[in-house]
Amino acid sequence: MIDLYSYLGPNVRKAVIALEELGLEYRVVWVDITAGEQFASSYRAVNPNAKVPAMVDNDGPDGRRVVLFESAAILLYLAEKTGRLLPADPERRWAAVSWLAWQVANHGPMAGQATHFLRYAPEQGIEVPYAQDRYSREIERIYGVLDERLAEHEYLADEFSVADIACFPWVRVAKGHHIDLARYPAVAAWSERIAARPSAKVRLSDPHDGSTERTSFTSEQFSTLFRSGPK
Repeated sequence: MIDLYSYLGPNVRKAVIALEELGLEYRVVWVDITAGEQFASSYRAVNPNAKVPAMVDNDGPDGRRVVLFESAAILLYLAEKTGRLLPADPERRWAAVSWLAWQVANHGPMAGQATHFLRYAPEQGIEVPYAQDRYSREIERIYGVLDERLAEHEYLADEFSVADIACFPWVRVAKGHHIDLARYPAVAAWSERIAARPSAKVRLSDPHDGSTERTSFTSEQFSTLFRSGPK
C-alpha cells in the first residue's frame, strides 16, 4: 500500500494523476498545511522540507519501505516502479526527464510566486508592484516556452509521460497566476486532451468541508501557510 501525504494543490495532484494512471492502490493521509500540520515532527520525519506531497511506499523494492518527497522524485519513482510513464526510446525518455526538470525548476515555482503576489497577497492587503511585474513577465515567458513546444508535439516527449503529468495541474490553475490560456492555443488544446483522461478527473477533497480547491485564505491561514517555519 502507498501512503500519499496530501493537501489541495497542483503538486499533490501530480502524484494523484500518476497513481490513478498506473492503477496503484493508495490511501490519502491528509496534512492540513493551513493549520501548520506540516511542521509536526512526525510529518517532518517523512518530509524534512515540511511541504506536500510526500509518499511512503510500504511495499517498495524487495518489500522495503521507501519514503519520498518532492513531486518530481515521486513521479520518477512511480515510473520506475511500474515501467510506465517514461518513454522507452532514449531520445524521448530524456526529453521527458528534461521537461519534468523544467517544470519543477521553472513552471511550478514561477507560477506559485505569480499566484502569491498577484492573488493571495493582495487579498491580505499586501501589494508589491515590483514582484507583481517580475513574476507576471516570467510566467508569461514560461507559457510561451510551453506553447512553442506543444505547437509541434502532441505531448511534451511525443507520448504521454511524467512530464505532462507534472505540467498539467499547474496549467489547470492558470487563472490564479493571471494567465489566459486563449493566448496559448497549443497549451490549451494539450490541457484538454489530458483533462479527458480518467486519471485527470480524480480530485482530492478536503475532509473538513469537501472542497477540491482552495481559492482564498483567512489571515491566520495565510500567516501559517506562507511563513518559513513553525513559530
